[in-house]
Amino acid sequence: MAKILLAEDEKQIADMISFKLGNGGHHIIRAEDGEQAVALAGSELPDLILLDAMMPGLSGFEVLRRLKNDASLRSIPVIMVTAKGHERDVLTGLRGGAIDYVVKPFSLKELSARVELALRRDPLTNSGGPS
Repeated sequence: MAKILLAEDEKQIADMISFKLGNGGHHIIRAEDGEQAVALAGSELPDLILLDAMMPGLSGFEVLRRLKNDASLRSIPVIMVTAKGHERDVLTGLRGGAIDYVVKPFSLKELSARVELALRRDPLTNSGGPS
């Protein structure tokens, strides 16, 4: 299936997401801080990135900015998964290039459905569709 970079510093949440998506057949790569997320995105070139906004080092918003400013990484879809649920935070993420924004706490079933939808998107037209 897909290679997914999970940038999440809370171990319990990262374990839950990894277990759910891993059981769905996906290969999960984990980053515990912003710097590691940027480095792994560049070395692993994942199919999708799940990105927390509040992490040690670089914030998720800064990670998103760096990814979208890098020609080799900007086409990787990013879903923000964060407790920062104020409207300004959601707009910052979406305007920064995230394709979706999931606020904690969240349903693992809903997150899994959003991941599957994101993986079906055509990066050239930025629309969903059959694979």
